Amino acid sequence: MFDRIAKVYDLLNTVMTAGLHHRWRERAADMALLRPGSRVLDVATGTGDLAIELARRVAPGGEVVGSDFSEAMLARARTKPKPAGAELRFEWGDALELPYADATFDAATVGFGARNFSDLARGLAEMVRVVRPGGRVVVLEFTSPTRAPLSIFYSLWFDRVVPLLGRLAGDPDAYSYLPNSVKRFPAPAGLAAELERAGLREIGYLLTAGGIVVIHFGTVPMEGV
Repeated sequence: MFDRIAKVYDLLNTVMTAGLHHRWRERAADMALLRPGSRVLDVATGTGDLAIELARRVAPGGEVVGSDFSEAMLARARTKPKPAGAELRFEWGDALELPYADATFDAATVGFGARNFSDLARGLAEMVRVVRPGGRVVVLEFTSPTRAPLSIFYSLWFDRVVPLLGRLAGDPDAYSYLPNSVKRFPAPAGLAAELERAGLREIGYLLTAGGIVVIHFGTVPMEGV
């Protein structure tokens, strides 16, 4: 499915979010607490927008790896301009079996991809495993607002407009999947609990975009803590 929609993915993201998805990724990158020289993994990187934002934060001398299981998405990511001063590469990888050693990265992020993990607990545990003690894990996702009138608008937009955009783009199944995947995903407090079970500490989350988007963050504990 992700291979099929790779060519229209960036355009539809911009249409569906009025271009705000770039700002949301910037805020997620803020939560990773990066500095020049940091090494970061972006899981389920898609067409690479979050990885590119992260690369801006780790220059000079840093490294960002964008990992995804969709070759078509990775191919699109590799065509985008790369920020100067940092190494940025895109590699195939399964989020449930990341091909990296323990404590390899200073931070790991996932932007709008955690709800696609077939096993959420395992995917989060893998992100925690590859981050060094004291490093950050950040999860950027959609969530369902609970208060009117935004909840009403959100329901109409995701249940009707987004599938319509998918039909116009020639892939109605993929863009019916999107709202359904958001509905199945844990609410913010539930995801915070999942992050704790995965081994993180100092967990918090930030609701933004009126409660449509949530950014979770947590710290990999030092040994013995």
